[in-house]
Amino acid sequence: MVRVAASVSELSGLGLLTWVYPPGLVDRVVAACGCAEQRKRLLPARLVVYFVLGLALFSPAPYLEVMRHLVEGLRNQGLLGAWHVPAKSSLFRARQRLGSEPLRVLFATTAKPMATEATPGAFWRGLRLLAVDGTCWDVADTEANGAAFDRPGSGRGSGRSAFPQVRLAALVEVGSHAVLDAELAGCRTGEVTLVARLPRSLGPGQLVLADREFLGVPLWQAFTATGADLLWRVPANRVLPVTKQFRDGSWLSQVRASSGPARREPVVVRVLAYQVKDQLGEEAAGVYRLVTTLLDARRYPARQLAALYRERWEIESVFAEIKTHQRGARVVLSSKTPDGVRQQIWAHLLVHHALRELMLRTAATRGLDPDQVSFTETLRSARRSVTVTPGSFSP
Repeated sequence: MVRVAASVSELSGLGLLTWVYPPGLVDRVVAACGCAEQRKRLLPARLVVYFVLGLALFSPAPYLEVMRHLVEGLRNQGLLGAWHVPAKSSLFRARQRLGSEPLRVLFATTAKPMATEATPGAFWRGLRLLAVDGTCWDVADTEANGAAFDRPGSGRGSGRSAFPQVRLAALVEVGSHAVLDAELAGCRTGEVTLVARLPRSLGPGQLVLADREFLGVPLWQAFTATGADLLWRVPANRVLPVTKQFRDGSWLSQVRASSGPARREPVVVRVLAYQVKDQLGEEAAGVYRLVTTLLDARRYPARQLAALYRERWEIESVFAEIKTHQRGARVVLSSKTPDGVRQQIWAHLLVHHALRELMLRTAATRGLDPDQVSFTETLRSARRSVTVTPGSFSP
């Protein structure tokens, strides 16, 4: 892995945070969400946005420690004047005033594809590689969070989990690990329901990879209506009769809904089946089957598609980066209110986006695959950039 030294000449103000999310952009988002203050405050909305991002960047550090990190570099430059770090209770109230909407809008405004055709692993035969999947976050055990998000079963009879959980569905760019879109809901909302809201971020020239639980006619049609192509795994019990056989072993078939109007509107797919083998060449997990919108067997050979599907697992690496390395392993989100929880999750997605932008630029300048740049070293470098970088940011 390549170590990252964030260039002080490139980063300004609060280091990585103001480099990716400039104060002017933050101000516009805050104003658009109706959160701009009407009077001068010790904690103006702009500073609170960066504070919430700082909580994610330095997770799981406590409030006052994070605020001291944010202002240390500014104080060293003489930019704070008589401004002082407020009490912890003031920081709580400032977070509540801000709410989650400015963080959500800031993410929606900035979460765009990063990779170019020169980025290793980002494109296949001219198609940008994306993946969809879901994950859950443990949140503080409060009555409000339990009512808003619910708890999963514990797996022990009628028991319930110790913590409420938020379900997140994400659309990820495989080559850059950038999260392009996300949806949040309580853990009783299914992944399919949340993923069905993500086609808004899709379009022609993209190939979306997904696991077997997402294969259904309504969702398939919602994704293909955007012009995107799909390569999804098939559940083991799905029957896919052969309507046309290709020389590479793949075949044309139809997928039908089990009920409802979609049952009368089957979709035509191309099916490929292959065996997964372990390192010794032994069969490891039976037969995998995939379905795709790429019907031309000459242009899109089955063997290459089967090899390509392994890229779907990159989204699991993205979730590990955010939840294990960035948030901290087994860390429970601390907010006691549902809006505070949402604010924290959007902040984690924003910080991850910023880290990945830095990693992609580092890889491009050195002619590397982004996978060769260390995420944990980038995280450490970003934390240093916030506390030691000279800049022009003022609260």
